[in-house]
Amino acid sequence: MPSRIASDLAELARLASDGGLDLRQVALRVKTDLLLATPSPSPEDMEAFRAMAEALVPVIDETTATILARKLASWPHAPREMLMGLRARGGEVLAALISHGMPLSATEIEEIAAEGDGEAKVALAGRHDLTSSASITLAGHDYAEIDAALAANTAASLPHAALDLLLPRAALAPELGASLLARADLPVSELTPLFLQASLEKRLAMIDAAKGHEALAPSQRPTTLDGDQISGLIATALTDRPSAFAALATAFGGDARFAKALANDPSRQLAALALVGCGASPEDATRFLIGLGDDAARSVERIFALVELMRSLQPAVARRLAQQIGGVAPRSTRSGTLQPAMDPSGTPARPGAERTPSRGIVQEVRRRLGGGSSD
Repeated sequence: MPSRIASDLAELARLASDGGLDLRQVALRVKTDLLLATPSPSPEDMEAFRAMAEALVPVIDETTATILARKLASWPHAPREMLMGLRARGGEVLAALISHGMPLSATEIEEIAAEGDGEAKVALAGRHDLTSSASITLAGHDYAEIDAALAANTAASLPHAALDLLLPRAALAPELGASLLARADLPVSELTPLFLQASLEKRLAMIDAAKGHEALAPSQRPTTLDGDQISGLIATALTDRPSAFAALATAFGGDARFAKALANDPSRQLAALALVGCGASPEDATRFLIGLGDDAARSVERIFALVELMRSLQPAVARRLAQQIGGVAPRSTRSGTLQPAMDPSGTPARPGAERTPSRGIVQEVRRRLGGGSSD
């Protein structure tokens, strides 16, 4: 007799002798373990087991039913009547059946995804045979445990519609975001809303993807801020940080949610992208970021990393990234006006030469951060 079964039987015998178990439950669990250890149970044994289960499954306690569900869910000889009896109990028992491989048709999977209880849906989200329709339905419930199970289930593909539902929540939930970013089956270009959580390697890949998309399908060119508007943003940053984020969000075309995303990003990468996307030069954007006076503004290393990021991006690419990160849907429509190929105003893929940061901005950064001037 396998040692695991012997151990189980010894524990059952002890509990039964102490009065801790109904002997009917002990008998059912013993019979189950014996049959599971038999490669090819005889028809007579199976018939006796079926009759025993029919009588006892409705009356055994929840713990015993859950144990049996885990053991019998994927057993090829499990009597269908017994599985149906366990399934009818719902709750933890049904969840155990689902998570341990009970055979389910596509229709059954989709019915549970739509109408099952919370435990059943969480268990279903981890199934390798999860259908695309069920994935979308589960993602639509906006339930953290289901989201986590879907993101961690790399055995089942995650359809675009389900991913679109998960991404806004993942942007606010680091653990969920990390699970999605860890999936090798999801193109990094589809995970750009998680840019702020991504590794450097993946952020660079997201930038490359945005550049490629912009080259193939240029965005409609937005109205850029003039010098007075940019000066106003910088002045506001120096005196009123919340108002500065609200003003930047409005200038970018975002709403209060975008302003909140700007404020909640301690890295200030989103603000940097939004500023460049609004037409601010890296120098002016840096003045805004330093004016905020927060932790990022007091770090020479972080400020220069932001400058490097801003200098590497065309405004249209920065805008596209900021739209996806901040949840502002980028415009997919293009103007019907024909633009000559050599017209520099209509060829975002043919930018002018980038300006080198002036000596003045470098000196200002060092002065504001206490580093002194550099000759």
